[in-house]
Amino acid sequence: MTDERPAVIELSDAAVRVGGRTLWGGVDLTVRHGEFAAVLGPNGAGKSTLLKVLLGLLPSATGRVRVLDAAPGHAGRRVGYLPQRRSFDPGLRIRGTDIVRLGLDGHRWGLPLPGRGGRNAAAGTRVAELIELVGASAYANRPIGQCSGGEQQRLLIAQALVQRPELLLLDEPLDSLDLPNQSAIATLIGRICREQEVAVMMVAHDVNPILHHLDRVIYLAGGKAVSGPPGDVITSDTLSVLYGTRVDVLRASDGRMVVVGDPAAPAVHADASERGGMHHSAA
Repeated sequence: MTDERPAVIELSDAAVRVGGRTLWGGVDLTVRHGEFAAVLGPNGAGKSTLLKVLLGLLPSATGRVRVLDAAPGHAGRRVGYLPQRRSFDPGLRIRGTDIVRLGLDGHRWGLPLPGRGGRNAAAGTRVAELIELVGASAYANRPIGQCSGGEQQRLLIAQALVQRPELLLLDEPLDSLDLPNQSAIATLIGRICREQEVAVMMVAHDVNPILHHLDRVIYLAGGKAVSGPPGDVITSDTLSVLYGTRVDVLRASDGRMVVVGDPAAPAVHADASERGGMHHSAA
């Protein structure tokens, strides 16, 4: 049966070059309205680079790339973006609610001033709605530096959503969180995708916390990509073809999926350019 939902991301025979080297090419991909997609792959495969292409920060070398039926970088506020996790200084006094508000006012100098009438009231209402949506009401007025990693991430997700985007791009949002917080944030993002009908594309280091929320997986490896439902992509046969070598997808005793193979154990990793070094991980 054909999916009639409109496409929010379309790549056709797309390629990207970084430093004179083709990082990936021949990539065909469609992500539709309301889908939750994960970008997986080993170190250096170009997962975060894919997000940069969709944001219009890097040009595609060949092929066609469309985001919300426009050239990358031209969809404006219809695209929300959460970059790789940053840590806040424990002494930072700016409140969580102000962090969310920066999603509306961040293009202006400083923080919003009181006494601006209806515009400020509408913005305040929207910020309060998002804080409640992500479950951050209990600590939103606390200085951001005093919030836990999971609390900070909820507030940053609210910031990315405050403009009512149709597409949400997330770069490793579960990184550095403990397992309970990974599960909680993954569940939150899945719920936002369904209830708010926002298409989500997430770069992930470990697919396990988000696996049962996903509609689509984009797996980058060896300069190529394969995409489709998780059960079709994360298989021994599919990944073996992608890598050009034998790859096994195993289930650990706790149910976690593990991708192993030769010569470089192609587990799901962050890009080497951003993390440095190769290490094994559940996929």
